[in-house]
Amino acid sequence: MPHRNLLNRPLADGIRRLGFRKWYERELLSSHAHMTLAILAAVAMLASFEAFQGGSLADKLMDMVFVVVSGAIALWSLRRYLFLLMHAEEVANQANCANCKAYGQLRVQDEPGHRRPELVPVCCKRCGFRWTLRDD
Repeated sequence: MPHRNLLNRPLADGIRRLGFRKWYERELLSSHAHMTLAILAAVAMLASFEAFQGGSLADKLMDMVFVVVSGAIALWSLRRYLFLLMHAEEVANQANCANCKAYGQLRVQDEPGHRRPELVPVCCKRCGFRWTLRDD
């Protein structure tokens, strides 16, 4: 199971608490917030490069620190954006009921003895068909 942060609930908890469609919407919003952070960090990095032209040695050293920090934040947030977006899309591709073809109308089943957190047992709200979502 992928390592997750505190702002994004695990798949089973998110679907159980919010429902699939709200969970999916929140994953997409979170991923796009990371994309916005990546763009802002890239702009900050470019501004730090621009400020590098003048100033004393201490100023240039501080600008270099800003370039490195901004670059690290941009790379981390871009990586997180891609992870969250691909994770949401991967799960969304599995959210179709094979029996009645309903999309996203599912609820998490609490199965006794279920020990694999990467497999989430779900049930269609419309027809009751059961299947498993993979949360890799």
